[in-house]
Amino acid sequence: MSKPRLSFWQIWNMSFGFLGIQFGFALQNANVSRIFETLGASIDSIPILWIAAPVTGLIIQPIIGHWSDKTWNKLGRRRPFFLVGALLASATIIFMPNSPTLWVAAGMLWIMDASINISMEPFRAFVGDMLPSEQRTVGFSMQSFFIGIGAIVASALPYMMTNWFGISNTAGAGEIPDSVKFSFYIGGAVFLLAVLYTVFSTKEYSPEELKKFSDEEKKLSQTKTSITELISASSFNKNGLILVFVGLVGSAILHFLLHENDFGLYVLFVGSIIFGLLQLVAGFFTNQNKTSGGLVSILNDLYKMPKTMKQLAVVQFFSWFALFAMWIYTTPAVTHHIYGATDPSSELYNQGADWVGVLMAVYNGFAAIMAFAIMWIAKLTNRKTVHMISLIIGGISFASFYFIKDPNLLLVSELGIGLAWASILAMPYAILAGSLPAEKMGVYMGIFNFFIVIPQITAAAILGFFVKNIVGGEAIYALLLGGASMIIAGLFTLIVDDVD
Repeated sequence: MSKPRLSFWQIWNMSFGFLGIQFGFALQNANVSRIFETLGASIDSIPILWIAAPVTGLIIQPIIGHWSDKTWNKLGRRRPFFLVGALLASATIIFMPNSPTLWVAAGMLWIMDASINISMEPFRAFVGDMLPSEQRTVGFSMQSFFIGIGAIVASALPYMMTNWFGISNTAGAGEIPDSVKFSFYIGGAVFLLAVLYTVFSTKEYSPEELKKFSDEEKKLSQTKTSITELISASSFNKNGLILVFVGLVGSAILHFLLHENDFGLYVLFVGSIIFGLLQLVAGFFTNQNKTSGGLVSILNDLYKMPKTMKQLAVVQFFSWFALFAMWIYTTPAVTHHIYGATDPSSELYNQGADWVGVLMAVYNGFAAIMAFAIMWIAKLTNRKTVHMISLIIGGISFASFYFIKDPNLLLVSELGIGLAWASILAMPYAILAGSLPAEKMGVYMGIFNFFIVIPQITAAAILGFFVKNIVGGEAIYALLLGGASMIIAGLFTLIVDDVD
């Protein structure tokens, strides 16, 4: 029994919720650095404040994926998580621009990102659940389309509030402009309504139906095998001790030898300690033959992930390092390097910050268009070729920010970034889904998020140090570094096995 092909409108309905999810992410990406600077953050402290987002994803997504694989109720398998995440995210989006202090804003970013992740992760697995393999590229491209459309509007909202509706984009020192506040209020409403549309317009397959589909796929492919052999307790303990040792030594070197107070680097090493301790706990449970729990199961799945997933992990690392550099440094890079403004309360700075919103709307808009174009091009060539070319063009576009002095010319650069973004949102997932066992689609999509958030944590850990101590506080060099990283990602695409 094979999965039936879905119609265009069925795929439209099941993907529509991503419009709301990206509304939340786009508002966050375009405005949070602005909010942080307005509330008093220094340029080199912005990355560590942003670190909440990737850390939250690292923790939340595999857990939600594991739970959603095992969930079934009146709403279905994935849809309960869509709904809960949307309710929480909408509330935090509305509160975010009303944060009275910097650390309240940082805390709200943490809660907001956790809530968005609760909704987002099951949407990725949803495509694997609902679509046959030959339609998965279409499914992920449709998600990319809605991501692009949502981000166009959300990124440009502060600009539209000011230039179309006359709402002020400036405020007193330490106060968030009304244009930003109203944008977040609209975003919270759109997030909830879009997700509700998917929840109530799409019916999921039952566990029994999914099992029949999975059995049929296994007959047709030998690449999607379930995990039977568990990782030994000694392997968990060995790896755990190594990670704890590396984290402790790294932290000691920072503190006692380098006398470095860069909290981002400490987060990287503390993260190593925590992950090591989790493996020691898994080793203890495995030694006690208590292997059915979520922690042991997720870590076993991590170690046993398919070859294609391991290859894509390298590509994802360099791709998302570049994206995170863009999200946290485009506002200071454009306002400082191109507009020559450093005072967040000045009119010139806020003009530059508004223009960043327009730039992000442009790259997302072009991504929405290219989401379907790259799907067609991939049919004529292959997914690997499309992804490689897209990433290299995106990397060159990042680097162009250094050389461009006219803000209007940055619109051309954004087209290249939009092409890369469209491919990043679709091609790795379409390649990955074909290599995964159906009964673990959710947890593996969650684990795949490790290779999105680990580079973001790495970027948050080192970019502040890089900008402050190596390039004299010039944020534009973070975008140059991001461009090089994206080109490297494109080259690593050549090693990926697309098995489906």
